[in-house]
Amino acid sequence: MTKEELAKIVIDRLKEEYPDAECSLDYDQAWKLLVSVRLAAQCTDARVNVVVEELYAKYPDVDALAEAEVEDIEAIVRPCGLGKSKARDISACMKVLKEKYGGHVPDDFQALLSLPGVGRKSANLIMGDVFGKPAIVTDTHCIRLTNRIGLVDGIKEPKKVEMALWKIIPPEEGNSFCHRLVYHGREVCTARTAPFCERCCLEDVCQKRI
Repeated sequence: MTKEELAKIVIDRLKEEYPDAECSLDYDQAWKLLVSVRLAAQCTDARVNVVVEELYAKYPDVDALAEAEVEDIEAIVRPCGLGKSKARDISACMKVLKEKYGGHVPDDFQALLSLPGVGRKSANLIMGDVFGKPAIVTDTHCIRLTNRIGLVDGIKEPKKVEMALWKIIPPEEGNSFCHRLVYHGREVCTARTAPFCERCCLEDVCQKRI
């Protein structure tokens, strides 16, 4: 079986298993997803969703957050960990959005990458979830599962995993495929316990590189 053939099986089965999979970060505007994905580094999405409620209540738009003192942002986001660097990045990012993009999030991948605190994972998430464009989000679940299943071969570096997946995942499937990997990684193909292979929908095709 080629990797393309395996990818098609994996995509189809995960679709069946998780038909409604979507981003687990709460947001109703693009800039809020930018903030949340920065806070989600080394923090659970569930905690981020709680913390940002206070942040957005105090700073309801890009301009307000751009004008906020970094220390005030840090005081709110500290429960997400790495508060100082996250607050600094969020402040700088909102300032660029305000001054360069009129408060809007650009829909260009390279422009997103140029924003403070935005890496390839965040840029892909924005491209896919907000703008509906082809995207592959190589978070820890994506990297772990694609290696275990055999879609990539012992690649751990996020960008290299992303490039390998672009070759075998249809562009229109990439974004939702990665969301489904998150669901599967949390519920079945877990990281901190032995994976539950006996109830995995991919058990018969997975290469089980555990």
